Amino acid sequence: MPPMKEVDRSGAGAAAAYLDPLDLDGHLLHLLLAVLEEGSVTRAAERLAVTQSAVSHGLARLRRITGDELFVKNGRGIAPTALAQVLAPRARRLVDDLRAFGLAEGFEPARLEETFTIAANDLQRDLLLPSLLRRLRAAAPGVTLRVISSDAPLPAMLRDELCDLVVTPRPPQGSDIVQKRLFDDRYVVFFDAAHRRAPASLDEWLAAEHVSVLYDDRRGLHFDEWLLGEGLQRRIVATVPGMAALASLVRGGAWLATAPSLLAEGALRGLASAELPFAAPPLRMYAVWHLRYQADPVMRWLRAQLEATVAEVLAGARAPGSAVSGTGSRTGSTGSTGSRSGSTGSRTDSTGSRTDSTGSRTRSRTSSRTISRTPKNRAKNRAKDRTKDHPR
Repeated sequence: MPPMKEVDRSGAGAAAAYLDPLDLDGHLLHLLLAVLEEGSVTRAAERLAVTQSAVSHGLARLRRITGDELFVKNGRGIAPTALAQVLAPRARRLVDDLRAFGLAEGFEPARLEETFTIAANDLQRDLLLPSLLRRLRAAAPGVTLRVISSDAPLPAMLRDELCDLVVTPRPPQGSDIVQKRLFDDRYVVFFDAAHRRAPASLDEWLAAEHVSVLYDDRRGLHFDEWLLGEGLQRRIVATVPGMAALASLVRGGAWLATAPSLLAEGALRGLASAELPFAAPPLRMYAVWHLRYQADPVMRWLRAQLEATVAEVLAGARAPGSAVSGTGSRTGSTGSTGSRSGSTGSRTDSTGSRTDSTGSRTRSRTSSRTISRTPKNRAKNRAKDRTKDHPR
C-alpha cells in the first residue's frame, strides 16, 4: 500500500499538493459549486434534482480526493472551509471548460442539461420569467430555472457567478459587465375607481395619499429618487416590499399607486389606471451578464430566449394606449456585441444606453422644456407644460 499523503490544510498549497485531477469529473465539480452556493445539502439536492444521499456521497468522494472536510456545520447550515473557497473558482473554470468542450461540435438545446440562475425582482420576475420558463422547457427539456432576488444588483453577483443573468432597471457598472436594454415602459397611476378618480394635475397628484414600494434593503423606486431630484415629494401612507403587493392596499381605498404600465396586465389587473399628469422618465429594463459569457453559446442562447420572451410579452400587452416599446435588437446572428462605453463603465450593446467614464448612466431627459431651478416653481411649470401639451 502506498504511503498516505501528507495533507496541507493551508489553502492553496493543499489544493496543489493533494488534489489528483484524474479522480474528478464534471458532476463532482458541479456538486461542489451547488453546495457552496446554496450553503445546504438539502437545497443543493433540490437544485441538482438528486437525493440528499447522492449529494452526501458526492461530498464524501470530494473529501477523500482533497483530504479536507470542505464544509463544516455553521448554525443551521454549513460553511465552506478555506480549501473549498480556494477550489471554488478553479471548479467554475473547469465546469465552463468542460461545457465548451462538449459544445465544440455545435450546440443542441434539446440535449442541454443545465440550471440557469436569473436574478430579478418581482416586477420583471412575474412579467417575464413564467413565459421564459415555458419557452426554455419547450426547446430544452433538461433545463431548469432558478430565480433569486436581485435587490439592487452589484457587480459581484456576476463576477462571483451567483447568477448567470440579471434582469433589472438598475444595471450594475463595471468594465467586465455587459448590459443590454430589453424594453422601456412608462409609469402610470393606478387607483380604485370605486373610491376616487384619476388626479387631473400635478398638485392634485401631490396632495393625494400614496402607496409605494420599499424593498427589504430600504431602497425605494427609482421613480421616487427622480421625484426627490426634481424637488418633489409625495405623501406615502404605506409601503410594501414589492410591486405585487400594491393592489391589495390600493383596492378599497382612495390611495394612488404609481407603477409601470405593464402591471395593468399582471399584479395590478382590475385597478383603474391613467396617465400621470406630468412628464416622468421611462422605466428601462436591462439584461446584464458578465463579459466571460459574451461568446458562450449556451448563454447566448439563453439571452436570445429572453429577448424572444420580451417580444412575446410586449406583443400580448393589452393596456389601452400602451407606450411600451421594445428596444435593443441584437446586432448579428450570434447575439449582441459588447462595445465599451466608458473607460470604467459597463459595456453595452450597440443599442443599449451608454455610460460615462465614471460608470454612471446618463440621466434620461424628461422634457425638452426648461424647468425652473426652484422646486416649487419647477413643479408648477411642469404642470403647466403638461396641460399645454395634453389638454384635457
